[in-house]
Amino acid sequence: MVSAVLYPASTNIEATSDNIDAVNILKANAQQAAKDLYEESEFDKAKDKTTFRQFNDACDQVRNFYAQQHTLQTVAFNLKARNDFHNKTRARMTVWEAMEKLNTFIDECDPDTQESQMTHLLQSAEAIRKDGKPRWMQLVGLIHDLGKLLFFFGAQGQWDVVGDTFPVGCAFDDRIIFGTESFKKNEDFSHPIYSTKFGIYSPGCGLENVMLSWGHDEYLYHIVKDQSTIPDEGLAMIRYHSFYPWHREDAYHELMNEHDRKMLEAVRAFNPYDLYSKSDEVPKVEELKPYYLELIDEYFPTNVLRW
Repeated sequence: MVSAVLYPASTNIEATSDNIDAVNILKANAQQAAKDLYEESEFDKAKDKTTFRQFNDACDQVRNFYAQQHTLQTVAFNLKARNDFHNKTRARMTVWEAMEKLNTFIDECDPDTQESQMTHLLQSAEAIRKDGKPRWMQLVGLIHDLGKLLFFFGAQGQWDVVGDTFPVGCAFDDRIIFGTESFKKNEDFSHPIYSTKFGIYSPGCGLENVMLSWGHDEYLYHIVKDQSTIPDEGLAMIRYHSFYPWHREDAYHELMNEHDRKMLEAVRAFNPYDLYSKSDEVPKVEELKPYYLELIDEYFPTNVLRW
């Protein structure tokens, strides 16, 4: 018979105390990360925010872009786009290679900047980093527009790549940029089901069940969801950062569930870094590259991604 080994009570108490201390440290770190995420952004305090997203004074190029996007983003197109996405791999490359490829792209619908995408991505990530936000959020800032690679992968134009997003399959809301007037040539505008308030959806169905207009947000969201360890808040920032009718104008909230309400706050916390980080100061890519390569490796277990 093997005798039980008895340890001094003090040893057990010390071990338990150490375990409690470790748990408390983890809790404190988690609370600090949450606090950092939702704290008001600091980098943009001195910026005049009235100068951003001035679509009333937008050039003809921006207005023409949205006229085309609002006409062609239909239910039929969106179903086909998703089917195409799931049935082929467009490319295989690392995140940094994707950033370099995107560097030649200029967004036709952005009234605030004509900088390259590499510049915008690094400006966003650096602003998040300087404000002390979580590392995964810095990474989201770095990659949030990488879905614009769609432009090089058989897109029909920029209208199915960039621009503010909105649900298809239900009535277009007046709070979408340029209002519902710009949707009158869309084949779904007068559809007996798609033109109703809830259309093919139901109240509280959850945005994961809503088909948002196809473009770089949706595309990158599906890639990152399956190939990274970025948390739900970061995935929401990627999927919804162009969904301005929802996170800025409070439209389509009747479709939300409880999870969406939590994600809404995360997207709003991210938005200043996407919108107000645009400036004339060009980041020094080679100096920043080692830091961000390490960050990419931390959250992407597979070095080469399927695009």
